Amino acid sequence: MPQKEEKFLGLKLPLIRFRSRTTFLLFKAGVALFVILLVLFMMSRNSTGRLGSYFNRKCVNYKQRDYSRRLNDRLPDYASAARNSGIVPCKTDEDIKKRVSTGKLVKVSSGKNYIIDRLTHSSPYLTRDANEVLNEISRRFRKKTSDKGLYKARFIITSMTRKTESIRLLRRNNSNASVNSPHQYGNAFDISYKRFTVRKLVMTNCDHSFMKEVLAEIIYEMRKEGKCWATYERNQGCFHVVAR
Repeated sequence: MPQKEEKFLGLKLPLIRFRSRTTFLLFKAGVALFVILLVLFMMSRNSTGRLGSYFNRKCVNYKQRDYSRRLNDRLPDYASAARNSGIVPCKTDEDIKKRVSTGKLVKVSSGKNYIIDRLTHSSPYLTRDANEVLNEISRRFRKKTSDKGLYKARFIITSMTRKTESIRLLRRNNSNASVNSPHQYGNAFDISYKRFTVRKLVMTNCDHSFMKEVLAEIIYEMRKEGKCWATYERNQGCFHVVAR
């Protein structure tokens, strides 16, 4: 009886060498996967295109200037203006709902440009002006990171509008939490500079440092444009931004 053969990648392989056809199919799948990974590895070495950027593990020297330390606004410098341009502080969730129903606050949700963290001492709402500032920061951030091959990069928002009771509780463990915090006026938000997401297999330290300073640069530019105040909060790991 002639020996059965199976063609694969242009080669004739005797089926009799495999215990069953299932084993042979698993073998083919394994070889195909190996070839695909080999091709992707070679592409990543060249780092060309979006696919190459996704697999690139090299620490790229982005030559980004340090802008974080330039974000040094102090609360006494803008507390009064923030209070006048914001909402009346909320004591309860019902108060927040009333501000939303009257258009004083708008809900902020995770999207393609940023992620809302699990908020423990604040609620995902901002004034319309603050929401516009946030969206402008995110649009500029997406563009600048994409231009450097970091596609679909997103930052994480860790705090927004706080109730007066939340501020009181937060002050027990957070020295930066103030009774005059603009978070209670709905026009302030915090963006983490320690955590980002990006469409990449491995985020390098260089990637992270670059995204941190790009974010700081954008906030600094908008600060110069008169759109916000901002503070580099080292202990809390975030950029504190207040819409003007």
